[in-house]
Amino acid sequence: MRLLVGRIGRAHGILGEATIEVRSDEPDRRFGIGAKLQSDEHGELTITSGRVHNGILLLGFAGFTDRNQIEKLRNVLLYAEVDINEEREDDNNFHVLALIGCTAVLQSGEVFGEVGDVINLPGQDLLAIKTSTGETLIPFVRQLVPVVDIAGRRVVVIPPDMSGVL
Repeated sequence: MRLLVGRIGRAHGILGEATIEVRSDEPDRRFGIGAKLQSDEHGELTITSGRVHNGILLLGFAGFTDRNQIEKLRNVLLYAEVDINEEREDDNNFHVLALIGCTAVLQSGEVFGEVGDVINLPGQDLLAIKTSTGETLIPFVRQLVPVVDIAGRRVVVIPPDMSGVL
């Protein structure tokens, strides 16, 4: 699946590097030298250099060797081909797109709704569950979402108003 992983910012220096707005939780994996990223405007872009300067990721791309050339990439969105079903090192780490569309069921097995979105907040993520009565937001914590079965396309949820009922 094609996922947005970054956006190219302004040119940096004279050697064809650009600032990158990272939109991936795996920047080391996505932005390594030799990695190939996709863009709608320029097709495939191959990373030729990468470094962090004052907390900002700087990348160079094949065929873009000076400031004027790299400036043509400003605001270009970068995409990576990602297998959202691949084994993850952390069992509690899921791709948002793998969760969207999963059936949300109660512990009794009764269908509660469908995961429509994952809202990323500083404190914790929320699952936005589309139900027959509207949308319910459930904190994405093990106490309220005890089972996540990506292969089976289902999550078990304990809605906050039912959290005392076990």
